[in-house]
Amino acid sequence: MSSSEPAPLWELPEPSRTEPGPKAAPARAPKSAGRPGARKPGPRKGQQQPAPELPVAKVVVDIPLAHLDRTFDYQVPEKLHEAAVPGCRVRVRFAGQLVDGFLVERTDTTEYERKLAFLERVTSSEAVLPPSLLTVCRAVADRYGGTLSDVLRLALPPRHAKVEGEPPAEPAPAPPSPDVSAWARYQRGPAFLEATAEGKPANAVWQALPGEDWPRRLAEAAAAAAAQGRGALLVVPDHRDLDRVHAACAGLVGESAVVALIAGLGPAERYRRWLAVLRGAVRVVVGTRAAMFAPVAEPGLFVVWDDGDDLHLDPHAPYPHVRDVVMDRAHAAKASLLVGGFARTAEAQLLVESGWAQPVLADRAELRAAAPRVTPVGEDFDVARDEAARVARLPAVAFEAARQAFAAGLPTLVQVPRRGYVPGLACGHCRTAAHCRRCAGPLALPGGSADGAPKPPACRWCGVPETAFRCVACGSGRLRAVIVGAKRTAEELGRAFPGVPVRTSGATEVLASVPGRPALVVCTPGAEPVAEGGYGAALLLDGWALLGRQDLRASEETLRRWMAAGSLVRPAASGGRIVVGAEAGLPVVQALVRWDPAWHAAQELSERRELGFPPAVRMASVEGTPDAVAGVLDDLPLPGTGEVLGPVPLGDFDEEGNAARERALVRVARPDGKTLAAAVHAAAARRDARKATEPVRIQLDPLDLI
Repeated sequence: MSSSEPAPLWELPEPSRTEPGPKAAPARAPKSAGRPGARKPGPRKGQQQPAPELPVAKVVVDIPLAHLDRTFDYQVPEKLHEAAVPGCRVRVRFAGQLVDGFLVERTDTTEYERKLAFLERVTSSEAVLPPSLLTVCRAVADRYGGTLSDVLRLALPPRHAKVEGEPPAEPAPAPPSPDVSAWARYQRGPAFLEATAEGKPANAVWQALPGEDWPRRLAEAAAAAAAQGRGALLVVPDHRDLDRVHAACAGLVGESAVVALIAGLGPAERYRRWLAVLRGAVRVVVGTRAAMFAPVAEPGLFVVWDDGDDLHLDPHAPYPHVRDVVMDRAHAAKASLLVGGFARTAEAQLLVESGWAQPVLADRAELRAAAPRVTPVGEDFDVARDEAARVARLPAVAFEAARQAFAAGLPTLVQVPRRGYVPGLACGHCRTAAHCRRCAGPLALPGGSADGAPKPPACRWCGVPETAFRCVACGSGRLRAVIVGAKRTAEELGRAFPGVPVRTSGATEVLASVPGRPALVVCTPGAEPVAEGGYGAALLLDGWALLGRQDLRASEETLRRWMAAGSLVRPAASGGRIVVGAEAGLPVVQALVRWDPAWHAAQELSERRELGFPPAVRMASVEGTPDAVAGVLDDLPLPGTGEVLGPVPLGDFDEEGNAARERALVRVARPDGKTLAAAVHAAAARRDARKATEPVRIQLDPLDLI
């Protein structure tokens, strides 16, 4: 793998421009100042004096208004000269109010021509915003057309004074170099680990083999960086993955050298762990989305696992994605980046095709030895033996795979796209969707019984039972299931396999692991527990429900969920088998059969280039009331490649038939992405300056386009 510095996919933003601070009234001179021979007036009693050195402080105020997204100059009083260090939290007077802010720099001069206001106080002398983190936050704000204060709100946890006063922990010793021989199964794997250990920047997209102990592999990569005195940041989608990766890292680098950051921690513990990272006490940081800005000292490796999971997208402005943030950080720090997963997204494929990252793959021989056998429902042999296989939810081939797993003493995994009992109902005669007569919400079967009889259908919105259903289209009183949920599936399978325990995972109770003995494990996508020794079979039901979603990423997301479940199944040589409920001719099913997500990602990226959808282009979504959307679009200068799609109505309509909310999409060629982000920010700044009252949501590179 090349050790030279890779060129980024976009240009890093320029430093923010410093602007003068708020006006302050000049002090009135004494009347005796103009008399001949009069003594020069000294400072009044109690009057503040500027600091003897670097008296001007540049402050980022915590105000999320786009037209105030810059630094303001304040004067440092002499009493705060020692405490006002760059990166500390301060309180300043802004527009007549006391607001929080961060002191980012101290200088000798200012461009402001009038007298500067003084800092009110230093909240804490802890430098929580080092220059490297400030640079990354500014880059993220510019990339997404947001404000620096919004990004800082995501990057820095709230202060906890008691924790801040605790003595800092001693830095953890460097661990020994780990054994990375397991990476030899992958082409370019040893070269990537070697570059990471030597501190050379290397970017890779890793496709893990089925059944791979991926937490251990990531821990080995982190330990290789930590052994050379450099830090590592590993970001995973959820807490179950976090627990596995944290345990693997602790086993290689020691408990004192690794810390887990997650938003669910209490304020004190979260700030304690974050300070340990800031002060350099730990070398390896493992976390969920909240950890993507962790201030790792001397970073040598950044990792994001399963970048296609929507949990990696922050729902708060400016809506950054973990993958893009760690890419910015790796480039700025000249560190290595690893994007890993069982599947591959179109965004990761773009990194590979552009040459910015190298693929880390196993050869076909290794893949065939590790992958389970995949059987799509609808193969000619199965249809010849079972004519109902095309339409049956659980055809004979699925029952056969489950029985073989139970005979071998292994559990069977059953993946159901929806939770609940029967979350969707329709007319049994004309198939029209069944809705509540009170609020027009969808009807569903809640499951269970009342007074010895099954509970009647009920509305999923208002909860009112429907005891006398009549179809609005044909008048029929019969109902049928449109979608069968995980609970109903568990009941059906329990009756089909008497004596076999049935366990469910999803929604309110997510299992981390199950023992390696015969059992039916029914789960929703993303809630698959790990089985000891692997599953004997996996039944991927209702593939049409995943593939039929109105979503640009439906096939990509379906393949990612199928591969996540299939990776828990034993190899075909050990009897492992996957039965997928979808037609064999579909490209996504072919990718699963051949276990080739790279081919599917290349197909997805090629189609999006033809259609002009991300990641082949940069796109902005403008959502709000019709007047607000129209105002933003009218004030949004676009580059030559710019194009506006819409607006289209969203949600409810008023009595006159007008949409309450609309959304418009703005797309530009990828090289003009920085121009689009700057234009969006400028339009939002002008809108804030006019004090527009109607709310509008502007998001760059949204995941949901349909």
